[in-house]
Amino acid sequence: MSSKDPHTHSLGNDNFFMSITEPHGKPFDFFRVLYDGCIAGGVAGVIVETVLYPIDTIKTRLQVVRGGGQIILKGLYSGLAGNLAGVLPASAIFVGVYEPTKQKLLKSLPENLSAVAHFAAGAIGGAASSLVRVPTEVVKQRMQTGQFRSAPDAVRLIVSNEGFKGLYAGYGSFLLRDLPFDAMQFCIYEQLRIGYKIAAKRDLKDPENAMLGAFAGAITGAVTTPLDVVKTRLMVQGSQKHYKGILDCVSKIVKEEGTHTLFKGIGPRVLWIGIGGSIFFSVLEKTKQVLAQRHTQDEAHN
Repeated sequence: MSSKDPHTHSLGNDNFFMSITEPHGKPFDFFRVLYDGCIAGGVAGVIVETVLYPIDTIKTRLQVVRGGGQIILKGLYSGLAGNLAGVLPASAIFVGVYEPTKQKLLKSLPENLSAVAHFAAGAIGGAASSLVRVPTEVVKQRMQTGQFRSAPDAVRLIVSNEGFKGLYAGYGSFLLRDLPFDAMQFCIYEQLRIGYKIAAKRDLKDPENAMLGAFAGAITGAVTTPLDVVKTRLMVQGSQKHYKGILDCVSKIVKEEGTHTLFKGIGPRVLWIGIGGSIFFSVLEKTKQVLAQRHTQDEAHN
């Protein structure tokens, strides 16, 4: 948040690292924090997804190709519209759940355990949004690999061929990758902000939020690449069950293609999530700042 944010300076030292904040002495307004979080998350999620979709498509195609096959560079925006229909509510749910959960945990845990609050809130937000994110991801990846022409076609055919559970293919591996990912990325970002604020003795500017977001995204993206490869393979296999589950997938990849395959697509993934982190967190903080200023103006008028 910028130094113009009227809320930040009225906070005690114990909670100056909260992102969406309540003015001192006011009761915690759960629904306002939820509402602000949903709007900020939705805006940030849609912008990031649109900008970085082609890199994501290339990454998916790299991971799916077995052995020395070639990837096709046509139709890099294939499935974007259908994906945004899922990304908007998923990002809104994630930040909408994350923000109030984080604030409740920060209030109830000692200050030196703020990292635990951020990590736990990230995992809870990720679990809540996964109900929308998994079907979105399944449809997106099947379209990126050329299996379907449109999102409605994809949904209809997946359900008729594989049943409703087909939309949740790879759900276990998605949680295995995304819960640690969400928890780690938000925890690293929030902790970097705390340290940076203490060192700078002021609020962060927009480029600084972007830089910390990029750093948090790149680290997390690199560490979770093997989980991402496993999740992609399980999600795109469809009804031809080459892999029986997460462990079977890992052992077959290592045996048939070598350990290095688990790090396939790490370059585009780190680039994509690093840039994504910088855009997402800077847009998120900016949107929250604008909403906080509007609330303050509304309260002043009342």
